[in-house]
Amino acid sequence: MSDDIAKNIKMIEFYKTELLSSLSFLYGAMFKGKNADDITDALTDMAMTVYLLSRRLGMDYGELDKHMMNKIHLQIIEGHEAETWYKDLSTLKDYISGREEE
Repeated sequence: MSDDIAKNIKMIEFYKTELLSSLSFLYGAMFKGKNADDITDALTDMAMTVYLLSRRLGMDYGELDKHMMNKIHLQIIEGHEAETWYKDLSTLKDYISGREEE
């Protein structure tokens, strides 16, 4: 039992490090004007790591998705700049909703 707890803690720490590493790589790629593949790769790593970290913290992927949809909806109502200026949140909400229907 304690071995499982220790392994879980170790994976949480690993995912936290991976998230920071991917963020650092993203910042560097953007600063250096790297190609879109490098930026996409960093963003993909970050998204994947967030899901994996949430699982190690006791959430399932559906719970994370549901919470994200609720937060998107709230930020649309509150007039977040990303929504007001570009409709980014509505676009994201439509994309995720479309994914759920598949």
